[in-house]
Amino acid sequence: MADEECANPQLLAWVKEWLDNARERNSKGFTTYRNAYESLKACPLVFQHPAELQQLKGFGPKLCERLTDMLKKHCHGNGLPMPEHPQVRKAAERAQREERGAAQDGPAPKKRKTKQPKAYVPGFRSGAYALLIGLSILPDDTSVGLTKADLIEASQPHCDASFTAPSDPTKFYTAWSSMKTLVQKELVYERGRPLRRYALTDEGWDVVRRIKETPQWRSENKDDGQRKENQPQRQQGAPSAHPSAEHSTSADLITLDDETASNDHATTTETMMDGSLPGFNPIKLPPGSFTVRLVLDVHEVRAKTDRDYMQDELAKQDAAPIMRSLEVGDAQWVAKCHDSTLLQRLGAEGDEVVLDWIVERKRLDDLIGSIKDGRFHEQKFRLKRSGVKKVIYIIEDISIDATTWQRYEEAVQSAIASTQVVNGYFVKRTTKMDETVKYLSRLTAVLKRKYEKQTLHIIPSKMITPQNYLPLLENLRRTQPSMGFYVTYEAFSSLASKSELMTLRDVFLKMLMTTRGVTGERALEIQKSWLTPYDFVQAFQACGSGEQGNKRKRELICNQLSHLVGRKKFSKALSHRIADIWGDA
Repeated sequence: MADEECANPQLLAWVKEWLDNARERNSKGFTTYRNAYESLKACPLVFQHPAELQQLKGFGPKLCERLTDMLKKHCHGNGLPMPEHPQVRKAAERAQREERGAAQDGPAPKKRKTKQPKAYVPGFRSGAYALLIGLSILPDDTSVGLTKADLIEASQPHCDASFTAPSDPTKFYTAWSSMKTLVQKELVYERGRPLRRYALTDEGWDVVRRIKETPQWRSENKDDGQRKENQPQRQQGAPSAHPSAEHSTSADLITLDDETASNDHATTTETMMDGSLPGFNPIKLPPGSFTVRLVLDVHEVRAKTDRDYMQDELAKQDAAPIMRSLEVGDAQWVAKCHDSTLLQRLGAEGDEVVLDWIVERKRLDDLIGSIKDGRFHEQKFRLKRSGVKKVIYIIEDISIDATTWQRYEEAVQSAIASTQVVNGYFVKRTTKMDETVKYLSRLTAVLKRKYEKQTLHIIPSKMITPQNYLPLLENLRRTQPSMGFYVTYEAFSSLASKSELMTLRDVFLKMLMTTRGVTGERALEIQKSWLTPYDFVQAFQACGSGEQGNKRKRELICNQLSHLVGRKKFSKALSHRIADIWGDA
């Protein structure tokens, strides 16, 4: 639906303007404006006043106030009456009803005072209270933020409940659950990948100031030395920020590698990187602290009426999978910690580490379909960008009618050969799903024997960015081939996500690969020469118009990238095809 077809086009136009500005500045408000824009555009209701928009997703009091100011200026500049605020209108309607009732029934009842909404202040030493205080150590700057682990460490002293362990063993909620409320109230915003970072919004800083005006805050902070001295007696049994601070347990001891847990990282030789790549002290996960588990995508089913077949059959063969929606691939393996808090105590997140094996499963008919619509090349490209070293393509042969097979046999054989020779992936052919299940169960047993005897070296997520992830892995594998380096599952899934966290580079590459003949390798070569879609379009426009200009456009790619050889080379026909799409943009 076009913007002008929206039920509230003027309000939508202002939100769109702010959304575009936020996108250009990479502002923290981009997500809020996007949610507001999409919900307002889809809403069929006509709103008389911006205050009525608070019922829609993305519209809070502050955004509605900004729209109200814009509407006032618009009305004043165009000689239009300003619509009444909904509360004023309702009050007038109520007064009219009371007057009519008074005329019929006698004296009007005493007017009830309108109760003003109370400014939000979280409960003293609650989870929300502690998180806001923990975040208030940051300067009011959108370029910084705290990771979950750092925020928990900063917030725990201000909270009587634990951020890592539920107070009720039968439930899953911890003090960290309050973060969802703070984000929904637009007091905290989250950003970044692979590691989420949290910071206060302007409204969040206002709440912090209100907290520091409360008697409880003043009483607790009037004498910092006395507060620290009395803190152990505040509540018997209150959880400490670091469980290992009070006593060592068997779970703590497994983090020791012939050294104490407190100086393990300090005495580890820092991993040196080439050029601008960061050096780091790897987090060590010792043997015996984890088990290798198969993770299976929830969409891997036998049929719509038999969705649990693979899961049940794998369980029968001692390879019961963890079922979840995977960002890339159809199956992969993780090292799952026995102690769910171990990685958090070591400075990582979650309780799983991604191992170097991933599977893409294709039935023969699905393989043909993915070759026809281009998904095949995109999936291989995303598997390469995932950074996983060992990629397995399982192709299940199923019966296909002779006509279809004759038409696509050559394309299938070429795709399989390309996957093996060019991409270096292992291709496993199976005759049916049962054989695939047996293969996955055997491979799970092999990987358990391989990894459960090793110490896993984990790259801290705070050292990883979408830009340095693949160069970092490549450098480590080249300089330290005998030692495996891994990332947490949370970091991996964030980096592999194809959601709104995609960078402009990711979008550009996907746009290029929609053109037949533009593989992932060729798309990368184009992106190296023209960083953004805007640069690419400008290059075509610079070729000029007329017959000579059109000729230069058609030959732009093959001339500019004439140095490429092999599968990266651009033919004149492909150069013309790309020019037909981008040259007229």
